[in-house]
Amino acid sequence: MTTMPARIIHASIARPWSEVYDFAARPENMPLWASGLASGLRRDGEDWIADGGPVGNVRVRFAPKNDFGVIDHRVTMENGLVVENALRVVPNGDGAEVMFTLLRLPGMDDAAFEADAAHVARDLEMLKTLLEKEGAN
Repeated sequence: MTTMPARIIHASIARPWSEVYDFAARPENMPLWASGLASGLRRDGEDWIADGGPVGNVRVRFAPKNDFGVIDHRVTMENGLVVENALRVVPNGDGAEVMFTLLRLPGMDDAAFEADAAHVARDLEMLKTLLEKEGAN
């Protein structure tokens, strides 16, 4: 497989990185900030199931809890397409940097890639807003 074009989308969050990781890594919290999972997630063994709207249900498997801020997750569509999502939380001074690596999938045109990038940026901004509110988490 050829290397796909990629873009790293990030947000700085004024909260300790471990608090950002603890909140963002909980699948139960993801519908609060990850709009692609707004319908919610339900547990199915080691995986989580989300209503993917027009694409049907999607199966999501998250990286195990870890001390490195890794929230990678594999999304499997009903049609068998598997999308690997790299999501990281790292220390940035007294705060955190949250980074999502967006891959341009084969067959995706420029407009769709830009729309996906804007979607991810909005999600990370929502995470930032939630966590920077007084008393969040």
